[in-house]
Amino acid sequence: MVATSMEQIASLCKRRGFIFQNADIYGGMQGVYDFGPLGIELKNNLKAAWWRAMVYERDDVEGLDAAILTNRKVLKYSGHEDTFSDPMVDCKKCKGRFRADQIDGKCPNCGSTDLTEPRPFNLMFKTHVGPVEDDDNIAYLRPETAQAIFTQFKNVVDATSRKLPFGIAQIGKSFRNEITPRNFIFRVREFEQAELEYFVYPGTDVEWHEKWKENRLQWWLDQGLKREHINVYTTPKDDLAHYAKACYDIQYQFPNGMEELEGIANRQDYDLGNHTKNKEEFNLSAHCHENKESTTKLCIQDENGKWIIPFVVEPSMGVGRGILAILTEAYTEEDLGDGNSRIVLKLKKHLAPIKVAIIPLKKNNEQIMNKCHELKQKLMKLGIGRVALENTGNIGKAYRRHDEVGTPLCLTVDFETIEQQPESVTIRDRDTMEQIRVNTADLPEYLRNYFL
Repeated sequence: MVATSMEQIASLCKRRGFIFQNADIYGGMQGVYDFGPLGIELKNNLKAAWWRAMVYERDDVEGLDAAILTNRKVLKYSGHEDTFSDPMVDCKKCKGRFRADQIDGKCPNCGSTDLTEPRPFNLMFKTHVGPVEDDDNIAYLRPETAQAIFTQFKNVVDATSRKLPFGIAQIGKSFRNEITPRNFIFRVREFEQAELEYFVYPGTDVEWHEKWKENRLQWWLDQGLKREHINVYTTPKDDLAHYAKACYDIQYQFPNGMEELEGIANRQDYDLGNHTKNKEEFNLSAHCHENKESTTKLCIQDENGKWIIPFVVEPSMGVGRGILAILTEAYTEEDLGDGNSRIVLKLKKHLAPIKVAIIPLKKNNEQIMNKCHELKQKLMKLGIGRVALENTGNIGKAYRRHDEVGTPLCLTVDFETIEQQPESVTIRDRDTMEQIRVNTADLPEYLRNYFL
């Protein structure tokens, strides 16, 4: 059974070192979280799986890592300065502040209906570059990773000689000054996005939009999510973002309800069109703003040598939401009989923060401990991921701890290991709890076959 409440996930995350409230010793900072020792491993593994699928396994995608600080002009011509806002209301009774579209005319704190009229609240974090804080030196912490991909489009094309269709992928931090961060890490103010901007010929965008929907849906299934917990939502035309021709939302059944996990948008030629120089030379489909400040034509030659501005299909996922979905799906409470139970994270093995835990049967036995250290050094060279030495001294508690954090295999070094030949260890499977004896000489091949 998957997790049924956000409290189950939040409790596990704090208890086992996945995710902590930021500045917890000072009361925390709302909407900001830190990833602990196991959380950073899970996050890195999820990002690596995305990067591998998007970049390494394809022949038509390049990578990018752009700056977080964003030139004001970029977000001016992208439309963010004018449109990137939420409707905000204040409760006149308790002075709480909320998004108008989330409270249905009633204060969630005190129940009052005496609210202010909705007014727009810009979600971008503003800062200043240089010593003088004036309007000429305004910059923003980027609200999305996409815009840098568009502004670097020409540089990537010139450097790689790419032809349509092709994509540019990026994983990085984004910042949104959410009015009401909520539901643990589901809606936060600082988060990571994994975005692909896939550039296609005008007229082929609908076909590619469908292809990327199916591609991304399958990828989430490969990460362990079950199809019955996923919904593909087609955004009605009246609800589309200002830049979008069409959009699919891959939704997941989080403990707080069916919510967006990833968006797949057909952005048409809106972004490159808005950032390009001399846009009147191109037959643009999207409504674009006048731009006399761009210095570059963001175009590419088609198969006939004609300069065109391509359409864009954008799969965009929140890394934190991905982690939350994967933890929700993997969280399992099992009744073992005789009044015993266990919590186990049934993570896909490529996502598991710890791949192998080496456990000494007796932690104060020098020979056993030396063998544990020797095996760890040997197994780390396989490149399968993190191999941890667990030396709590209680084998049963060690098994339960590693069940709870999703470690696929526990390897136990005991007296038989150091006293008998051929040298062997016990390997315990997380999901079945079955144990087998494997010769240490055969361990590298066994683990390569298991993980790689």
